[in-house]
Amino acid sequence: MEKQYCKVGSVTPMTTGRQAIALLEYQYQCFMEKASNIKYRNTNLGEYFEKKAQKIQKILEELV
Repeated sequence: MEKQYCKVGSVTPMTTGRQAIALLEYQYQCFMEKASNIKYRNTNLGEYFEKKAQKIQKILEELV
């Protein structure tokens, strides 16, 4: 049996330039969608997704 290495918690470096902005915009949209879908079911989880989206939006504003 061969050894297997777990990548849990590993960090993938962010790409630079337009690719980074596109990735962050995608993540922002995903978190906002999740927040709007879950907002009425579980307010704590919806708030968590909104905060994550706000953090990503701040990073985007700094890059642009």
